[in-house]
Amino acid sequence: MSEQNARLKNFPISWFAMIMGLSGFAIAWNRAEYIFNPGFCVSSLMTGLTTFLFVVLALIYAAKLVKYPQAVLDEIRHPVKQAFAPTFSIALLLLSIVYLHIAPVLSFWLWSVGTVVHLALTLYVLSSWIHHTKYEIAHLNPAWFIPVVGNILVPVAGMQHASVEVSWFFFSLGLFFWPVLTAIIFYRLIFHGSLPERFMPTLFIFIAPPAVGFISWFNLGGGVDAFGRVLYFVGLFFTLLLLGQFNYFRRLKFFLSWWAYSFPIAAMTIATFIMARATGLAFYTWLAAGLLGALSLLVLMLLARTALAVARREICVEGA
Repeated sequence: MSEQNARLKNFPISWFAMIMGLSGFAIAWNRAEYIFNPGFCVSSLMTGLTTFLFVVLALIYAAKLVKYPQAVLDEIRHPVKQAFAPTFSIALLLLSIVYLHIAPVLSFWLWSVGTVVHLALTLYVLSSWIHHTKYEIAHLNPAWFIPVVGNILVPVAGMQHASVEVSWFFFSLGLFFWPVLTAIIFYRLIFHGSLPERFMPTLFIFIAPPAVGFISWFNLGGGVDAFGRVLYFVGLFFTLLLLGQFNYFRRLKFFLSWWAYSFPIAAMTIATFIMARATGLAFYTWLAAGLLGALSLLVLMLLARTALAVARREICVEGA
């Protein structure tokens, strides 16, 4: 097998985590531009870049599906890699939010396909968990939030595209599994040793369920009420907990899983902008600005480090 074919065969679906991070970044900047009116439009630039990269990644993965269907099946059946399969459907859902006010028709189709695909993947993953013969405690990591808790994201654009009942269905599903998975993942972390180095960045995924939950709750009409504040402050606590360990995370070797840093921080930034607008408190405005600054530096670093890894052929190799 040639090197090019080998790299295609080993092209991981977790690449779409990059689209999640970049989409979240574009949405966060869109919120910032609405509040601060900085005179330049980062969100438009990021929307174009994210869309282009999504199309490129989708075409490459489609080529892998056609040429190496067994490799794709092995990936979605793998006890660890399986959790990253829904990054594709979540990328579609996030792009539907990006295009919600720019191109409503495109947003509708992105949301519709993303929702159907994500529901199918949720049912598949849950069935796999229930009837498994392969899972061990060592396979468990925060990426397991992605398949089921990712459903919380559906109402953000769903409130504009379908019946409110559809949004409540997906929100309820994600909200139910969030504490269930939190409990078993904490059990794994406390009593069964640290995660492997390549999966340490996935700890940041703990931020995403409460942050996205708050955003969806706000869109569902809950507003910044008591439950909304609970969701927001749980997300803020995990943000403080993990950012406080910056020196530890910066020493980790680069893996594609580093993109797990980006979307959770983006979600928390967007949630904070919502708090700023809803409460009118300057504290949230400045906190959102600080988070956006950190997110901007993070995304630039991730883009540069990913490009370097691609140039060095460190990604899309066996075992990477």
